[in-house]
Amino acid sequence: MAKIAMLGSGFIGRFYADSLQGYRSRDKIVSIYSRRTESAQRFAEDYKVAHHTTNMEEAIANPDVDIVCIALPNNLHEAAVMLCCLHRKAVMTTKPLGRNAEEAKRMLQAVEQAGIFNGYLEDLVYTPKFIKALESVKEGALGRILWAKSRETHPGPHSDWFWDIEQAGGGCILDLGCHCVEITRSYIGKDIKPVEVMCWADTQVKPIDAEDHAIGLVKYENGAIGQFEVSWTFRGGLDLRDEVMGSEGTIWINSFLRTGFDMFTSGKGANYVAEKAESNTGWLFPVGDELNELGYNHMFMDMFNAMEAGEDPKETFYDGYVVNCILDAAYRSAKSKLWEPVQLDIWRGKTGVTKDSHLTEYDADHYLVKEEVTHYGAKKVILKNKKTGKIVERVME
Repeated sequence: MAKIAMLGSGFIGRFYADSLQGYRSRDKIVSIYSRRTESAQRFAEDYKVAHHTTNMEEAIANPDVDIVCIALPNNLHEAAVMLCCLHRKAVMTTKPLGRNAEEAKRMLQAVEQAGIFNGYLEDLVYTPKFIKALESVKEGALGRILWAKSRETHPGPHSDWFWDIEQAGGGCILDLGCHCVEITRSYIGKDIKPVEVMCWADTQVKPIDAEDHAIGLVKYENGAIGQFEVSWTFRGGLDLRDEVMGSEGTIWINSFLRTGFDMFTSGKGANYVAEKAESNTGWLFPVGDELNELGYNHMFMDMFNAMEAGEDPKETFYDGYVVNCILDAAYRSAKSKLWEPVQLDIWRGKTGVTKDSHLTEYDADHYLVKEEVTHYGAKKVILKNKKTGKIVERVME
């Protein structure tokens, strides 16, 4: 049994607690830290936690605690991680790892120097649909991955600190882009180096200093492109979608807003429907098992299995650091309006990767451009002459 100190009693802390203790889990939250006494007490009562405190170090240093789960605002991640290192406590933290790459780098170096287990709680790379899609990609069902796109949009986060650029470190790029970047990076290959980013961002609706809408392209060393679309201005709920295109196939995933569960209600007696749902009347789109569909169950299973086996989980602080480096480049690009390089002081993947050949041999004299069967039943091939470059077509018998 893993005994957990939860740092943070708000929205994400409760989501984590529901996953950790909502089923007949052998893992148990034994200490809860919150910045407000009443919040700590309420959390302790709701989840039957023996110890609650408003002193962060007291929760971390608790001798009953095996691992610390950080569910705090972004500006408090580093202080919490450093206390975990001081007390040699295993740690896992919600996304993003840092407000920027420098913070993330300091945390990565600290946990590795302390020799403690570290996990990056990127739940959306643990959703059942993503896990299945990634297996297909790794098995070669899509061939060479050329383009991966991830979209997360909704009407905006729940807590006040997200809207404060000093506490949060950014707007929707940092809050949602961290999900999308790690999703697309996983499809392309986490050992393939991200080299540059082009990003557009703006503040279109919300009265805030940070961006509330953004679109970005991440170019990888092998020629693949990752794309993210993020917004705090989308109306209609939580929209989570991925698209992956390869030389041999395509995957489309809709993880949340359209799940095959539709319901109409007048609203009488209606209550919670799904995360960030904007209405509880009319046609609604509930989620059957929200914790599972958002990846929390598989994520914590991976974290604790890895910790017990003395191994790294699928997502570590190193992954969080790489994501922060990519997002830093996105913010620079949004200002410069140019492709900006991804500055990685620490890189542990492949180097010197070149773009795979896109040429498919047809015969000694030609490359294949395309083959198809027309609507009138003829089989046709379009070819390129290797020597002259001329494009020709042939209708096959």
